[in-house]
Amino acid sequence: MVNKKETARGLALTVLGQIFDEGGYSNLALHQALHSSSLSEKDKRLVTELVYGTVARKITLEWYLAHVIEDREKLDSWVYQLLLLSLYQIVYLDKIPNHAIVNEAVEIAKKSRGTDKFVNAILRKLIDHELPDIASIKRKNKRLSVQYSLPVWLVKKLIDEYGDERAIKIFESLLVRNKASVRVINSQEVEEVKQETQADLSVLSAVGLVKPSGHFAGTKAFTEGRITIQDESSQLVAPTLQLQGDEAVLDACAAPGGKTAHIASYLTTGTVTALDLYDHKLDLIEQNATRLGVADRVITKKLDARKVFETFGADAFDKILVDAPCSGIGLLRRKPDIKYNKETADFEALQQLQLEILSNVCQSLRKGGIITYSTCTIVAEENHQVVEAFLAKHPNFKQVRLDHNRKDILQDGCILITPELYGSDGFFISQFQRVS
Repeated sequence: MVNKKETARGLALTVLGQIFDEGGYSNLALHQALHSSSLSEKDKRLVTELVYGTVARKITLEWYLAHVIEDREKLDSWVYQLLLLSLYQIVYLDKIPNHAIVNEAVEIAKKSRGTDKFVNAILRKLIDHELPDIASIKRKNKRLSVQYSLPVWLVKKLIDEYGDERAIKIFESLLVRNKASVRVINSQEVEEVKQETQADLSVLSAVGLVKPSGHFAGTKAFTEGRITIQDESSQLVAPTLQLQGDEAVLDACAAPGGKTAHIASYLTTGTVTALDLYDHKLDLIEQNATRLGVADRVITKKLDARKVFETFGADAFDKILVDAPCSGIGLLRRKPDIKYNKETADFEALQQLQLEILSNVCQSLRKGGIITYSTCTIVAEENHQVVEAFLAKHPNFKQVRLDHNRKDILQDGCILITPELYGSDGFFISQFQRVS
């Protein structure tokens, strides 16, 4: 019997089981597995490629397998996942010879009597015959679903919202591995850190650096707390609050604390109160703030954002950030498992939650104060429709129109970044001001 954790493919298979069978998050399951693994750095990179690649391409891989497997339900889930993992390598990874892929899969399959012969037969069949042609699928949405490995409901949703041409560009972009992206803590050091890390300037964020790939967390700048891992689209949020330094700020949905720390970096005598529902997430916020040297300006509190007014009362804050719970559609490039989660599609329930949070926290904002509302999604129900619904119910607020030098990310006074534009996360930012 082969110990699944002795090889890169074995560890990748273990992580896939945690994602597909136990509902684990791909980024968390992978991080935990790699952290406790004794594999070489090269093998750890292979594990990362195999896990993200297989999860991202799952629908496509399943369609191919359906042509050679009579009854998927009769297979143990780990066997099916081993076939997905192996087929991903055969179709998408050029540097690994097919015979090596098959041999490794057969070795892993030997843990169950007779399974090795079945796995060998299926993989040989896939290698020896031309794969079925996705273009032969007649129904457009189904064809695009298989081609770009997206659920049909999401294909339809994004086509309805963006039209065929732009939606397909979005689909294509989601299969390109995300860039490494950081925020430089001191804006005066951007050029210096850029040279030091051999990175490129972000075209979206004045304090952002990006690399096509790489490990910023292993750099001296990261260890010294001079940079922090944060997507360049996310870096646009805190500056919209136009902080002077002495404000009382609320970050209503704060974990893991990237935006909290960014807000705190603008404060001198002011403070930012960061809320979350879970102790371990509050710990993350505090750790982040400490590493970046802003802990003295950050207050954490365990609280549901829908209970802000009851807890803090009226006129408690000058500025509020609601980085709301959302479907996360904009994060599919680095969290591909999101698209297989049924709750992701429940835009109506998410919109209701977002409006409940906004309607509560706005009562604790002082006159003249501003609320920045942001999400990491690109669907109207969670973005523009929330803006319209909030303003319709709260006549004592007006929309503040946001601006940016990249005009293609501006829409109806809001910032809307879709993933294909700059290779960043998909993101939405809007703002309201209390006028009476």
